[in-house]
Amino acid sequence: MEDINTIYYNAFGIAFQWKRCAIKDFKKIQLVFRNTGLYLTSDELIQFSENIEKALEKPMLCNDCKENDSCKSLLLETPAPQISFAMSYIELKDVQDLIKGTLFQLGLDKILEKQLIKKH
Repeated sequence: MEDINTIYYNAFGIAFQWKRCAIKDFKKIQLVFRNTGLYLTSDELIQFSENIEKALEKPMLCNDCKENDSCKSLLLETPAPQISFAMSYIELKDVQDLIKGTLFQLGLDKILEKQLIKKH
C-alpha cells in the first residue's frame, strides 16, 4: 500500500493513484472492484458516473432485483465502449458510491490545492 495514494474506498472497492507511473498516466485514477481494475482519467470517471445514473434509471427486469444481490440484471456501460458489466442493483449502488466519493475527494483536493497556492 506504500505505492499508492488512496483517494476513496468502500466495502465494494477502492480508488487510488499510483505514486510511481509514467507522466502520461500521472493524473489517472485506478478503480478496483470485484475482480476488475479500471484505469481512468477524470473525464472518464465523470462519464462512468453518468453511465451509472442511466443504468439506475432503467426499469428492473424482475420485482425483487433491489433486494436480490445474485440478480445481475443491470448492464453498466463503461467509458470503454467494448466493456460492460452485468451487475445487481446493490452492486450498482456500491459502485455509484465509489465513483461519487472519488469525484468528491478529487474536487475537494483541487480546492485545497488552490487555497494552498493562494497562501504562498
